Amino acid sequence: MHLKRATRGVVAAAVLCFASNSASAQRIEVQGGRSYMDSHPTSAYFIESIFSEAPIGQSRWTWAPDVSLGYIEGRKGQGVRRYQDSRPGTNDNVSLLGAGARLHYGQMGDWYHPFFFSFQVAGQTGRTQALSSGYEFISTLGWQWKFLSLQIRHISNGGFKEPNRGETMALVGLGFDF
Repeated sequence: MHLKRATRGVVAAAVLCFASNSASAQRIEVQGGRSYMDSHPTSAYFIESIFSEAPIGQSRWTWAPDVSLGYIEGRKGQGVRRYQDSRPGTNDNVSLLGAGARLHYGQMGDWYHPFFFSFQVAGQTGRTQALSSGYEFISTLGWQWKFLSLQIRHISNGGFKEPNRGETMALVGLGFDF
């Protein structure tokens, strides 16, 4: 079953709104930055909903479910001639809907607790040299503090389908706690 892009976008937005309005939603982040495929940049935007943290057993690790909706602009007319005749090319815009977990170490108040690692599995629309399959893995290393987050994110399909150049991005986020 193939849904039109607009329909998929509405479904993704509905899922994210449901997640953000859930009683356990703790934080919504709006993120933006530059993404690179090889040395070719483009803009990337995400909305992420992070839920309540829970301890992992008796350890000092905590985890929080998170859901994100992302958009990476295509590289139209940006001098990516090397891939102009490739299939897939570099022109498609890519939308992603991911779900996974954000991990923190330590307790709230520890100086290192704001650092996090997250991992998500995502479905997507659009195909490019960087993101060529219908699914992707999202890995993020970052820091969140009150209303600000800084993160390095990598998205790829893990080499399950070629081409698999991946997208690597630096993002700045504004967070809102609920």
